[in-house]
Amino acid sequence: MSTVLAVIPARGGSKGVPAKNLAQVGGVPLVARAVRACLGSRLVTHVVVSTDDAAIAGAARAAGAEVVQRPPAIAGDTATSESAVLHAMDAHEAIHGAAAEAVLLVQCTSPFLTSADVDGVASAVVEDGADTAVTVAPFHAFVWRRTSEVTESPEDAQGVNHDKSYRPRRQDRPEDFVETGAAYAMNAAGFRVHGHRFFGRTALVETDPARVLEIDDHHELARARALAPLLDPAPVPTRSDVDAVVLDFDGTQTDDRVLIDSDGRELVAVHRGDGLGIAALRRAGLKLLILSTEQNPVVAARARKLNIPVLHGIDRKDLALKEWCEENTVEPERVLYAGNDVNDLPCFGLVGWPVAVASAHDSVRAAARAVTTTPGGAGAIREIAAWLLGPTLNTPTL
Repeated sequence: MSTVLAVIPARGGSKGVPAKNLAQVGGVPLVARAVRACLGSRLVTHVVVSTDDAAIAGAARAAGAEVVQRPPAIAGDTATSESAVLHAMDAHEAIHGAAAEAVLLVQCTSPFLTSADVDGVASAVVEDGADTAVTVAPFHAFVWRRTSEVTESPEDAQGVNHDKSYRPRRQDRPEDFVETGAAYAMNAAGFRVHGHRFFGRTALVETDPARVLEIDDHHELARARALAPLLDPAPVPTRSDVDAVVLDFDGTQTDDRVLIDSDGRELVAVHRGDGLGIAALRRAGLKLLILSTEQNPVVAARARKLNIPVLHGIDRKDLALKEWCEENTVEPERVLYAGNDVNDLPCFGLVGWPVAVASAHDSVRAAARAVTTTPGGAGAIREIAAWLLGPTLNTPTL
């Protein structure tokens, strides 16, 4: 079998979006999304992330990639992706004692890259004999260019891919393709000679235009997060993915409404099905915690009823969660955290399975890796328990 090396450059010094390669889309850091796309390829044999950043390295390893420490000389704003790939090739060969036959350059900034896209460029080089390959999407737009700084006159603009005096129908125009920026493949020996991602015969690998998006600024990141629920598969975790379940309270185990009596005491409504699910999770051996910002007797009372620990009155929930994970020897990547509002977002960035209830704030739903179909307080926790343990939970009523 050919050795096919996928290299994902992911330096830490992004200017447009600070820490961009760790930004979450669909609840998953961009670097981890790229790693997963490569690991899902049938042809890629090794996945390496080239980075100068410790946090990116940690996220890459957690996703299943090898990490190559990128030297400062090729980690600056002017460094090319090719230089990172060549360095990673050398490092990989030194570690594994064998050269790759083909090398891929895969970009974190294309969040909707699929394993099929990765396979497409790899196959073009490894199986079909192309020297290089690139992901592209069909492109039918008329392209214009200004010919001077003065733009008031129509004569100051000209068609780039068309004669502006003649406007043929789409079906009468030649089909063009736009480079997606997502994935490239090169014959490794040829790449060492030319030092560039394009040489010899280049194969075009068509991808779905709906998935073409490169993240270079905050607006594009916001678009990606809005599109993720539509374009991503709808993964839900199973028991093999999770060692601990941490639950927000207000709006997650309740519908976020509060009744206050004349003495100022608060009352909330919870769902009996959530109690069934939590009991089943406890019996299945998962570590459980209720983590709430509110210092409220009702939170403590519910935790006692469920027989699980509680931390409430917490200002920095992410710091409390990190400390709890350390004390309980739980890897954050194997924690499911269920929440509903913006104060849950720091915890979402810490865990491997950030989950939003259906009634969550839009920004929380966008940052989640999975979203329940059930609103908070209406059985959302019972739904999460069914993801982890199966649809039938033979649990006595609490």
